[in-house]
Amino acid sequence: MICMKNVSEKELDYMNTLPNDPHLLVSVVNTKLRDFYDSLDALCDDMGVDQDQLVLKLLGADYTYDARLNQFR
Repeated sequence: MICMKNVSEKELDYMNTLPNDPHLLVSVVNTKLRDFYDSLDALCDDMGVDQDQLVLKLLGADYTYDARLNQFR
């Protein structure tokens, strides 16, 4: 889920704290989207997350991103 280029050591340490379980991950991501980011692009850019991998991981648990609501459902 981490895009290794342009990711600092601090960001890498932070990314390792994201839950691996997709149901917990969607909760964390949706909370961050609600509280700190106006789009999935902004979250992924800021956190150094590979957006495609994140979307695929959550899609595997039947969560899809709704840009209008800025959340996974």
